Amino acid sequence: MFGRERIELKRPAQIEVMRRAGLVVASTLELLRENAVAGVSTGELDQLAREHLARHGATSNFLDYGADAAGHGGFPGVLCASVNEQVVHGIPGDQVLRDGDLISIDFGAVVDGWHGDAAVTVAVGEVAPEHAELVRVTEGALWAGLAAARLGGRVDDISGAIEDHVRASGDYGITDGLTGHGIGTAMHQPPYVPNVRTRGRSARLVEGLVLAVEPMVTLGTDDSRTLDDGWTIVTTDGSWAAHFEHTFTLTPRGAWVMTAADGGRARLEELGVPYGGP
Repeated sequence: MFGRERIELKRPAQIEVMRRAGLVVASTLELLRENAVAGVSTGELDQLAREHLARHGATSNFLDYGADAAGHGGFPGVLCASVNEQVVHGIPGDQVLRDGDLISIDFGAVVDGWHGDAAVTVAVGEVAPEHAELVRVTEGALWAGLAAARLGGRVDDISGAIEDHVRASGDYGITDGLTGHGIGTAMHQPPYVPNVRTRGRSARLVEGLVLAVEPMVTLGTDDSRTLDDGWTIVTTDGSWAAHFEHTFTLTPRGAWVMTAADGGRARLEELGVPYGGP
């Protein structure tokens, strides 16, 4: 640990375990992407994810998150399923996907006490061109943020690259108050990773730091609100949203995306950024 925020730095062996958790996350999200089709409910996707976790001997960091001391009030699913105007933290249940929907699937896994966390937005069937472009821009913003990270740099380098990518792509909203985060022995740790520049002194990017970067972009407002279920966050103007996330670290060679099946190699090399994994 170091610094005023008590940032957790990981040893190489611990990062290897986080990579194992990240691979469970990657394979689960691929399974869910394939099954996020019209006629399938978000609850059915949650059940698939539960079964996949069990097959891999991993546990969920989403299930019962936020529960009180008596075990009440925690999140009821192993994934967040956020459809259309739902930005994040949608509760999986009876909602049935329809052709043309967008669904953000946010999922995490724990292996030997170490966490992985990632998200994808899936277009269900044939979607409107503006929704397909929203997905493309949001995923591009995530990779722009990852590509901007360098040892010795700062978290704000990531935030600024995300904001620049979104602003250069059109008239989109970047949801206020929702950020990425540090991750390790807990799913949410300092430092937090905003999706816009803060212009303050942000945490230094050093070896052993692991971050979950997650832009949330809308076709309208930056503003959001939480529904009465206490979890689901929606845009205040009803505009649709997209959300992508990866867990990554930096090595002396470059970035290593621990929740990408290939470690992020293909996309980083496409962007002209060194790959830092093994």
